[in-house]
Parts: sequence; structure tokens; C-alpha cells
Amino acid sequence: MRTLDKLNRLSESHGRLPRGQGLASGVIALALAMLCLLGVLAFHWPEYLTTPQLRKSYRVDSLRLLLFWALVLSGAIALYNVIRGRARWLASASFALIAVSLLLGGHKVPVDSDFPEHTPYLGLDWFVLDLLGSTLMFVFIEKLFGLRKDQPVFRADWQTDFQHFMVNHMLVGFLLLVTNLLVHRLFGWAAHDGLRGWIGQLNFGLALFLIILVADLVQYWIHRAYHQVPLLWRLHAVHHSIEHMDWLAGSRLHIIELILTRTLILASIYLLGFSKPVIDAYIVVVGFQAVFNHANVSVGLGPLRHLIVTPNFHHWHHAQDPEAVDRNYAAHFAFLDHLFGTAVHSERQWPERYGVIGDYVPRGFLKQLLFPFTWKG
Repeated sequence: MRTLDKLNRLSESHGRLPRGQGLASGVIALALAMLCLLGVLAFHWPEYLTTPQLRKSYRVDSLRLLLFWALVLSGAIALYNVIRGRARWLASASFALIAVSLLLGGHKVPVDSDFPEHTPYLGLDWFVLDLLGSTLMFVFIEKLFGLRKDQPVFRADWQTDFQHFMVNHMLVGFLLLVTNLLVHRLFGWAAHDGLRGWIGQLNFGLALFLIILVADLVQYWIHRAYHQVPLLWRLHAVHHSIEHMDWLAGSRLHIIELILTRTLILASIYLLGFSKPVIDAYIVVVGFQAVFNHANVSVGLGPLRHLIVTPNFHHWHHAQDPEAVDRNYAAHFAFLDHLFGTAVHSERQWPERYGVIGDYVPRGFLKQLLFPFTWKG
């Protein structure tokens, strides 16, 4: 119980982890052990816990190898801390999770691929891979090119944003099901010749540029509507309640906003007839840029900053500074805001403070989920 109490207090805290006490390495070992256990569960029940699109893309043998070395690394870090007498309670928690993973079969769990199509599922594999990849990539980038170098990895309210990240990624199957159903029901009448046929035959590079431009044009006006229509602002205010910008901050999105925005953007792409490889490439681009634009990084692109959305551009969109309110709507191409007269113009390079003016959005995942329906403003 003492270990559980310490883990609970650690999960509720924020700020820099003290050096030399084994807390940072202990957290890494514990996080790896948790991800390993989730991976083992996904091996046991792939039809319910894994994403069909990903199942077709990755090799099970490669994932087994990744799981094996993750278990080894987690155990090695925990053992090192035990030998050094540092944060042994964290090490014991890691060993417990590793033991459960091994008892359940570890990396040797047989994987059954014979199950019915269209089985309802949670995107546990997408959550694990995206969390691992995003953490390794963006924490490193933020440490290397940090804007606010004194901002810790576990900054205030990280728990809320992690819960948003977890729910929005675990429900990827539900989100895809709903958006695809809406798009095909509403726009299934579209002909496959004419403009759609022409776009489908475009060179890959040109088609990728065009799909990003079309999606950003649609996203720009949707985003602008979220700010100008009071009913939609109730949803979008949750996203704008972020007070600390980093790679995890962009995950704070109300699930209804997520479904609505994805449906409208997917509809525009579907209507124009872009090919699957081009759509897949677009998903990679939008996934990276959505995280990168919120990251705690300072990168300079020179004159290109007027064409491409960068963290500097998007940070202004989240600012409480008067010159930044209802500005910088674009997600990919900054020139759209310059074209439509909504770009921020400031003598300062970075804003001073983030969040909703008045700070009326509640803290905590569940309260933010209910906020659009309970706010009396």
C-alpha cells in the first residue's frame, strides 16, 4: 500500500523531478513496463484492442522484438536503481508490471488473426505506438530546441492532457466508424468521374500538396466558426484552456469537436477523390504538425514562416494577448491567414500568456468533457 500511495502522489504532482534520486529513470522504467503490459494484452485480444489498418502494416515478429527489448530495458533500469538504493518503490512497481506481462506470456504470446471483419475495437496499439513515438521524438526536440527551457516535462495540468490523449487515441476505432459513416451517408452520391477522376490521377507530390491545401482551407473556416459561433465555442474553449504549450497540449480536444472537424475535412477529401496513398500521407503530415505546432520549441524558418505554420505562429493563436485573440487559424499554411486578414502582427516574437481570457474553463478531464453542456456563460 505504501508503494501505491507514493505512486498516486507522484501521478498527481507536477514539476521537475529531483536529480540523483532515481525518479526520472524510475518513471521511464515504469512507463516502459506499463506499455509492455498493454502490448501483451493487445497480443492476446487483437480483434478487440488493435486497429485494423495498423494490423495490415506492421510485422508481428518486429513487434515481438520491440516488446522483448522494452521489457529488458525496463527491468535493467529498475534493477540498477535497486542496486544503487534509489527510488526502490518505483522499481518494485516496474518489476510487478514486468512480472504480470511475463506471466501472461510476454513477447511469446501467440497471435490469432482469424476473426470476423468489422469487429468493434479500441485502438490500444495506436495509443501505445503513438505515445512511445511522440514521447521519444518530441521530448527530445523540446529539450534540444526548447522555447521555455525552464518548463518541466511534467508541467502543470499534464494529467488532464494525458487523459485527453488517452481517450482520443483509444477511441480511434469509434471515431473512424462515426466519421466514415457520416461521410458515406451524406456524400456517397458523389460521382467518380470528372473532377474526382482527374484528381485521382494526379502526380503523388502534387496531389499531396493539393490535399493539404484543401484540408487546410476547410479547417481554416471550421476553426474560424468555432471562434465566432457561441455554440461551437463551447466545444473549442476546452482546447483553448491550455496554459502550458508542449507536445501533449494539442491533445486537449473535446471529442465532439474532434468528430465534427474530422468528418467535415474527410468529406471534402472524399468528395474530391484523392487516392488512398495520398490520404495516408496527409494523415502522417497532419498528425506530426498537430503535435509540433503546440510543442515547446523555438525554430526559425526565415521567410518561410509566412508560408508554413510553425510553433511560433500557432502559439500566438493560443495567446491571451489582445493582438492575438481570434487570429492565426491555419493549421498548415500560414499564408491563408495573411490572405484572409487574420494573421497576428506583433513586435514581439512570442506571446506572454496562454489560455482562455477569464480562465472560466474548469480543470480536469471529466469537467472539461461536460463543460459545453454545463457552462452558463
